[in-house]
Amino acid sequence: MLSALIVEDSDSSRELLSEWLKQHGFGPIESGGTLAGAQAVLRERSFDLVLLDLRLPDGNGLELLKQLEDHPDAEVVIITGHGTIDSAIDAMRGGAIDYLTKPVDLRRLQKIVTKSRRALELRTEVTSLRSELRQMGRFGGMVGASKAMQQAYDLIVRVAPTSSTVLIIGETGTGKELVAQTIHQRSRRVSGAFVPLNCGAISANLIESELFGHERGSFTGAERKHRGIFERASGGTLFLDEITEMPMDLQVRLLRILETGIVMRVGGDEAIAVDVRVLAATNRDPGEAVRHGKLREDLLYRLNVFPIEVPPLRERDGDITLLARHFLEQLNKDAGTNKSFAPAAIERLERHPWPGNVRELKNAVERAHIISGARIEEDSLPLRGPETAENEPSGALAVGSTIAEVEQKLILATLERCGGNKTAAAAVLGISVKTLYNKLCLYDDAKNRATPQGADPSPAQDGG
Repeated sequence: MLSALIVEDSDSSRELLSEWLKQHGFGPIESGGTLAGAQAVLRERSFDLVLLDLRLPDGNGLELLKQLEDHPDAEVVIITGHGTIDSAIDAMRGGAIDYLTKPVDLRRLQKIVTKSRRALELRTEVTSLRSELRQMGRFGGMVGASKAMQQAYDLIVRVAPTSSTVLIIGETGTGKELVAQTIHQRSRRVSGAFVPLNCGAISANLIESELFGHERGSFTGAERKHRGIFERASGGTLFLDEITEMPMDLQVRLLRILETGIVMRVGGDEAIAVDVRVLAATNRDPGEAVRHGKLREDLLYRLNVFPIEVPPLRERDGDITLLARHFLEQLNKDAGTNKSFAPAAIERLERHPWPGNVRELKNAVERAHIISGARIEEDSLPLRGPETAENEPSGALAVGSTIAEVEQKLILATLERCGGNKTAAAAVLGISVKTLYNKLCLYDDAKNRATPQGADPSPAQDGG
């Protein structure tokens, strides 16, 4: 049987609705006539259906909708004797499934309840299926059955149905954007857009326009009006990756938008209201970022309402093999092949420390799929694990080398080991692909300046 909560200040209306629900298969049924009473009940248990009056002796029923975000499976129907268009809009935005005026049309209520019952039954089936998939290591687009990932899944389930901002923390390559996508897909904004922005991949002079938009003629090259990502994401979710790479002056504007919901385009004076849920991510320790002047403390407080830490691959017991086989399965499907891992290859994967995390593993499996035959052997995985590192030279770093020289040798050696794959090398090094490209361009420029005119330069070292 389905449970119900009636929040209605009229004794006669409560009795009528309670009796009607019993006749239509609901039970247990609880009822009350005050906002405070309903809030107390909801702190103790959840309900399948909530019939909620707007005008209560101690407040507005819409205030209860915020608390009901923690009860994502509850179907809420607003019932009021003082209906207005504005209150109806606010109710639907807050998550109510319908809005009835008094006296209640019981035939219409029956249609709503019948529809709700079907939705609840379907949701129960989906929840059961999701639980089974989680145990198998599948959660939305995420893969992982380890205890560390199950804990992350639990946090996602709790926060996704709410409107809270989330700060996703994790090393480079752990899958922070996938976490953000999963939160969006399980939220009430799923029908809206999911708009990602990597704050570290856009130059400082363009990020303001990309965030907030600009008016035509507001700066050189602004030949037309441009809607920023806040406008494009309105009604949906905005994911700001590498938030600590955003310039400090723009962090001030971001904070103001989060507090007011108002955007102004560059070069414009029109206040534009936006309805955006913001998810942010960083591969830095947030406290350290604040201390080093990379993140405003007040912005951290605003973003860090609900933190989720994504564990590094080395802390995900059992997930390396699960992920590797998942990636290989995808590659086989796309290429029409049927390749598999040899036992020795699996052992090699399990021994590797994976400093570049899931991204590094995915790239390693893709490379092995390309160069191997029907079976991926150990030698198709040129990984530098701890068992080989002890026996390898240090890279001939002489005492007295500058930090810049050491950095260059490390970057070029890593790129060579990754077979020239810049994305994989960036993941291993813990830097963005853009940063790696910039470093390689500097090395090329220095090499060209050092090469006499007309001389035959040495082969490029960036691996293509």
